[in-house]
Order: sequence, then structure tokens, then C-alpha cells
Amino acid sequence: MTHGSTIIVSDAHLGYGPPELAARFHRFLDSVSELGDHLVIAGDLFEFWFEYKSVIPRMAFPTLARLAAVRRNGVRLTVVGGNHDRWGGRFWRDEMDASFYPQGGDVELSGHRCFIAHGDGLSETRRSARAFHRFVRHPVTKWLFRWVHPDVGMAVVRRLSPHLSGKRRSPSDLDRAAQTQQQFAFNILGTRTDIDVVVLAHTHVRVATEFQPGRWFVNPGAWHDGGYYAVLNRDGPTLHRFMESG
Repeated sequence: MTHGSTIIVSDAHLGYGPPELAARFHRFLDSVSELGDHLVIAGDLFEFWFEYKSVIPRMAFPTLARLAAVRRNGVRLTVVGGNHDRWGGRFWRDEMDASFYPQGGDVELSGHRCFIAHGDGLSETRRSARAFHRFVRHPVTKWLFRWVHPDVGMAVVRRLSPHLSGKRRSPSDLDRAAQTQQQFAFNILGTRTDIDVVVLAHTHVRVATEFQPGRWFVNPGAWHDGGYYAVLNRDGPTLHRFMESG
């Protein structure tokens, strides 16, 4: 275990894509304790997640079992809600022994004071996308969905998933979103002197840029797009790709 290093991963979108995507992510989780002592999932771990009072989505079980093993190995776990999986709550704290931030927040990582959020709603270039993110965040939406039978709710999500994922955004849309997101991060770093690092995800665009000496904006990129993640230690952030030997 590399003490003092934080592993940051986002946008795995498990449940959308080939089975090998989840299998590779699970192999990554098996190696996390060799990479650092704190794992941060910056949103959209699952293509969809909803926390009912007495059930969890069946497809999530293998990943949750791996995350439980990560905790048993002494790695801290912090989970940030994304636009696909913001509807979590006490399950993460009570069953997974994780810190959970549904909307993001301030957290200390590897000796740095960080602002971390998934980043949805901050860099949307389309009016429909901005409206969707407001809809997902609204507490009434969560309350209403709770009354839908899980099998029905999951079936609806499976129909919508290809249209809600970032895979359909054009390169020009991604570039504009990345520029808007970076400006948002720089505004935080420019106005909040107590923040050393801004961590955002969602755009699927990898970034590790120094705003001022010792202060950075980081986007780890999307695990879904090729196994990307970031590492933050006292010297700052670096970008990585999960490579398996053999």
C-alpha cells in the first residue's frame, strides 16, 4: 500500500457496456490497495443506482463486494454522487463504511484541501441537458421514483441509458464542456484560497493542470473509455491508465 496516495476514478458506468468492462474494473479494485490508501469514486460508478430502503440493484452486487474487500484491506472509501447514481444515502455509510457526498463537497485528500463534485450541470452546452440535471437533483423526483417497482424502474433506465450516457456527445460538445468545466474550476481556485485542488469528472476529458504553484484542477477521465484514473499525493496529481501484465 502506498501511504498518502489517493486514487480517483469516475464514470465507469457499470451496467452499460460489455461484461468485460465490469470485470476489468473489478480487477482494478483488487489492485487498489497497492496503489494508495484512499479510493475516491467521483460519480457515475453505475449507469444507474437507486437506494431503496430494503433492496439494492442486483447488478451492483459484484462491484459492492469488491468495494467491501477494498475497505477490509484498510483503504478509505469516498463516493460522490453522479448524474447517473446520485440517489444514494445511508447504504454507503452504514453498509460500505464509506463517506458519501450526493452533491459533492469539501474533503481533505492526501494533505490537500479539495473541492470535489461529479461536475454535471456545470458544463452542459444543451438546454435539454441542463433541464435533465435539474430534474435528477430535485428531491421530489427521488421521492416519486421510490414508489416505482424496482423491476419497472430498472427496465425504464435500460431503455434510456444509451441516450443519457456521454458516448453520444460530439467531439465539439466535449471540447466546449471541458473548457466550461475548467473555467468553473479556475473560478473556485481563484475565489477560495482555502482550496488546493478541484476534482471534477463527467466530461470524460482527462485534465491535470496547475492553476498556481501547489494548486490544481483534476479530471481523471472516464474509466468507461479506457481504464483511466488519477492519483493524488502530496506532490500533486498525475493521470494514469490501468494496464494489466500478461
